[in-house]
Amino acid sequence: MKYKIYSKTKKFLDSLQEDIYNAKTSIYIEMYIFWDDDKKPYNFVDALIEKAQQGVHVVLVLDAFGSKELKETTIQKMQKAKIEIHFFSNRLRRTHRKLVMIDEKIAFFGWANIKKSTKHRLDLQIRIKWKISIKPFLKTFAYTYKMSGWTNRKITAYARKWFFKKIKSFLMENLPGHKMYRLTDYYREKMIHAKKSIKITTPYFMPPRWMIALLDNAQRRGVNVEIMIPYDTDIKMLNKINYYYISLLTDMGITFYAIKQMNHAKMMIIDDNEWVVWSQNIDHLSFSHNFEIGAFFKQKELVNILIDVFNGRKKKSVSYTTLDIRLTLRDRFVRAIYRAIFYII
Repeated sequence: MKYKIYSKTKKFLDSLQEDIYNAKTSIYIEMYIFWDDDKKPYNFVDALIEKAQQGVHVVLVLDAFGSKELKETTIQKMQKAKIEIHFFSNRLRRTHRKLVMIDEKIAFFGWANIKKSTKHRLDLQIRIKWKISIKPFLKTFAYTYKMSGWTNRKITAYARKWFFKKIKSFLMENLPGHKMYRLTDYYREKMIHAKKSIKITTPYFMPPRWMIALLDNAQRRGVNVEIMIPYDTDIKMLNKINYYYISLLTDMGITFYAIKQMNHAKMMIIDDNEWVVWSQNIDHLSFSHNFEIGAFFKQKELVNILIDVFNGRKKKSVSYTTLDIRLTLRDRFVRAIYRAIFYII
């Protein structure tokens, strides 16, 4: 199995664009945010149209909320080129996954959306090239494809195949519509059994109560817990909610680092010998309502790469204990509303 890790969104977009232009048979995309950027260097709409006109089977499953900025004229333009476009909308549930499969032998997954304005972010994305390993990705894509109301038999057939029984899969999912929470269960298990260290990177930190308890228990039994969060996120109203939970867990002895650049990566390294990557944020919706995807890796070479990425970003960060963070009356009100809504979950 061949892996490639991209620590910056721009590198991922460059590689994705190249693979799309080299596609021969199929391009399947499931994306939370897909915007119709139509200027160089990343004009994915025209690239997909060009491939569809060449006979490549192009299918997009986009979240109806996250991709609401996609223009109707762009949608019609792609449909005219025989591109299948489906919008996922299921009550309060979102497909928050970022997954691209090309020719049923290459898969990209991780945290980066297809949105040109995010190209300067710190992120993490993985490219896998191995036909056998791509099959579980095809299976999980087929689930959301079916839930979007579409029935192309070539795709829906993957949902009926028991790849996970035949292949030792590293892939994990949260599929609330199917009562499947493998990613959340794995997250709990690794925190419970961590022996030396837990390293977490996330853009937003609004943990459910069970996670607060597990991190507190880990710290009490001598596990070194470090969490890295951007000082200023792209969603300004969430900054102070982040600060509230940081203050709460800092009092428990957990160390937080603030990085100046917007970091959109989501990962956890356990005891420096295993790491898990996922699409979900650390909040209530991501763990219990959204469709998410993640994977774990134990290969030493890959683990060392991620440790280097974490440590490199930590060197450019400052401890949250050195920051002067105050909550205004408005901040406290927003926090109270958030807790009232989600602490019943």
